[in-house]
Parts: sequence; C-alpha cells; structure tokens
Amino acid sequence: MSAFDDYLATFEGDPGYLDWAAFGPLSPTVRAEVFADADLLGSGRPSSRKLIAERADQARASAADLLGVEQERVTLQPSATHGLMHALYGFSGEVIASSAESPSIAVTLERAAQASSGALAARWITPDKTFVTPDVVAEALDDDVTALAVSHVDFRTGYRADLAALRDVIGPHRLLIVNAVQSFGIVDDDFSVADVVVGHGDKWLRAARGTGFASFSAQARERIAPVLSGVGGVEGGLPVDALPQPAASAAAYQINRPDQLSVARLAIGLRDVHNAGVVNIETAIRERVDRIFEIAERHGIPVVTPRDPARRAGIVAFAPEAPAALAAALTNAGVVATTRGATVRVSAHAGTSNNSLQMLDDAIGSAIIPGA
Repeated sequence: MSAFDDYLATFEGDPGYLDWAAFGPLSPTVRAEVFADADLLGSGRPSSRKLIAERADQARASAADLLGVEQERVTLQPSATHGLMHALYGFSGEVIASSAESPSIAVTLERAAQASSGALAARWITPDKTFVTPDVVAEALDDDVTALAVSHVDFRTGYRADLAALRDVIGPHRLLIVNAVQSFGIVDDDFSVADVVVGHGDKWLRAARGTGFASFSAQARERIAPVLSGVGGVEGGLPVDALPQPAASAAAYQINRPDQLSVARLAIGLRDVHNAGVVNIETAIRERVDRIFEIAERHGIPVVTPRDPARRAGIVAFAPEAPAALAAALTNAGVVATTRGATVRVSAHAGTSNNSLQMLDDAIGSAIIPGA
C-alpha cells in the first residue's frame, strides 16, 4: 500500500462520526506512541529521558516543514490560544478582527486590549455571513490599523479565508495573525504569508489536547514583545543564578518546557500527515465534502458553507428551518455532529467512510424537518 493508504487505514472509529471540527479521535499511531513513551519515562533512565526530549525538535521540524517556514520560527505551545496570547499581549496598535471570530481570537484579543492600558485596541468588524473577505478588511483599514487577526477556516461556517489576498490588502508592514486550527494539516496553502500562525493537534491531527504550536516571522518577533516569556524562553537551558534575555528565535514566546507526552503525540500526528501528504488529504476531504453538499441539496437543506472548493475545507454548516429537529434526527441515527444556534455543523476527514456519509443521508431523509 502507499503511504496515503496506510494513513487511511488508521481511521478506525465508529461509523457516523462527522465532528472532526470539534474533536479528532486519537489515531492508533498516536496512541501507540503515547504508551511507548510513557513506558520510557517510567524507567527514569537518562537515555530514555533524552530520547523523549528529542520529540520537541522533531515536532518543531515537522510543523515548520508543513508551514513552509524555518524551524527557528516555530515554538510549541499548550494550545493555539496560548500562541495567540503570546502574539497579542506583546503587541500594540489596532487589530482588526471579526466580531464572530473564534473565541480563541475574540476573547484573547479583548483580554489583551484590557490589559494593555490603551496600547492595544480591537477594531471589530461584522462581515456578511461572518466571511472575512479582502473587501471587508479593506473597508476597515486606516493608518491606525497594525494587524489583522483571522481564522483561516471559520469554525461556524467553514469559510476558508484567502490568506494571500488578505496579505495583499493589509500590505507588508501590518501583521497577519492566523488561527489555523481548522485548516492545518488538511489544507495545502501558503502559510508563510502570515506573520503569526497558531494551530492545535486536537482536531484534524488526531493528537488530542496539549498539542499546540505557533510560528512567528522575523517581522513578528521585531514587533511583538515576549512579555509572557519564562524559563522556557531563553537560550541554553535552565537559567540558574542568571537573568538572561529572551531567546532571539521564536523560542522567546514560551513559558516553560512543553509537556513531554503531549509533544510526542504532536510529533506523531505531524509525521502521519507529512507521510500521507497534505495534498492527498485535502483531495480526499474535498470528495467527501462534495458528497455532503449533494446530500444536503437533494434533501433541500440550506448550506451556509461556500461551495467553491478554494473557499472551504472540511466543515459543512447546514442551516435548516428547524435545526433542533435535524440535530435530533442525526443523534437518533448515530451521526455525531455539532449544533450551534441556527446551524448544524458536520465535518468530514480523509478517512470518513462511505458508511458514515450514508448514515447522514439516511438520517436526513427519514427526519421530519420543516422546510426540508
């Protein structure tokens, strides 16, 4: 079998799971690595501890490779939100963000602004359908704006922002801060156009919580003070009887050394994606999402997610007249999805089976949904 076939073979969950945007069940390769590394840590031997410590460099190297950036730009974080905190608490000026942004961006930006004594401010925009397009960003720009914070893929609607176009609109001197939680590892895009990229392995990488990472460009490191830098953010290991300056690399944006088993999970999740190929994963997801669109159209379920493959990833958001009725039908049929407000969100991965999609089709077809 090919490396991609091997990757698909690791999707062994129960049929009907269409909630990858909420949580990615741990892959068998990640689970096996956790057990093996836990055994090594159980020995206490220096050689075992050294082997586990090397996972951090492996994870950073793999993340940098998939991001298309130098390894010195990448730092490991407990979560994507931690990476955003480093980016925003040390920044000044006005940051454009959608009022419907993911809480990781919205809450962090608001808290950072409150703590900045006026040095940082949020400029909230309310784009149509929550789609952060180049046009809506251009309308909000003026000389006071110093950055744009945006989700690459919107967690509500599945809209995929055009990073290259957003970079062109804001220009080279404003920072582009990107939350790639819903896209990293499944979307083949040029992340190098962004100054800050944060991600997390708990969804599409199938590595669970504690597996965050962040990338900081040279421009970002020049303009973002490492105010949350701790003992893990210096060169040369643990500083004893010394007060060194923060590291010159992205390592400055780190509080302490990362959790070892979390890093192991991230390293293996990244390795599996690298071996399978992001392009292959994206193609497989696109085929499954196309079928979800076809199912929705055949049953008359409105969809708010863009149909253009270039403007979506793995999320499809239904907008039925009675979302509770649709949600109940899916639950009764064993289909796992997320209901939030007026939408029912389903999300498919490369290994989502035809059986799971058929369960979705059957559940919608058997439901009594007004307007469907």
